[in-house]
Amino acid sequence: MLEAFNFRVILEYMPLYLQCFLATLWLSALSLLGALLVGIIACTIRLSKSRVVSSIAGVYVESIRSTPLLAQLYFFYFGLPSIGIMLPEWVTGVFALTLNSGAYYAEIVRSGIQAIPSGQIEAGIASGLNYFQRMRYIILPQALGMTIRPMLGQAIVLVKDSSLLSLISIMELTRAGQLLTSDRFMPAEGFLTTAAFYLIIYYMLKGFSSWSEKRLIFREAH
Repeated sequence: MLEAFNFRVILEYMPLYLQCFLATLWLSALSLLGALLVGIIACTIRLSKSRVVSSIAGVYVESIRSTPLLAQLYFFYFGLPSIGIMLPEWVTGVFALTLNSGAYYAEIVRSGIQAIPSGQIEAGIASGLNYFQRMRYIILPQALGMTIRPMLGQAIVLVKDSSLLSLISIMELTRAGQLLTSDRFMPAEGFLTTAAFYLIIYYMLKGFSSWSEKRLIFREAH
């Protein structure tokens, strides 16, 4: 198999792959930051004592989790221009990834918050902290610390889902594989190289997760 594998073509297209690799990194990073923010906000709203406010967040989470990302992406890409909202392709892609992963992060953070002993929350109330102060200083730091692993899993899913952005002509890793395949008709070389770059991102995220967990354990020990 390796004898038929054309490494020279891969080297020829390596500048394109590196460009698309960097594009995948910043698109995923931007979407991840947005998803974390949206997830925390949606989780906070869903835990609100107001049934109306909580239901709004619940509708968002359930509607996103029950529909495929591709349908959401096409809705934003083709639907928004039909009502006069014109956005660059990369903004549409980041927006779709942010809203999609934000719904999953909302549930991850909510599970972490619900795992916190009620005594700590009662202690915060007794100390005179309001709802947002309790979230900021007591609840969210512990919830985020307990959910590092599932958050890593969702971050990996987000990176892999970013491959769908190639369907709206965004230059990222999967698009690089498509271009090599269409130019040279070498799908094995094109998409195996794409998969290798995704594997690099996976190990980068895994290393960051391990580093974060060690720092968290070190701080708790002191």
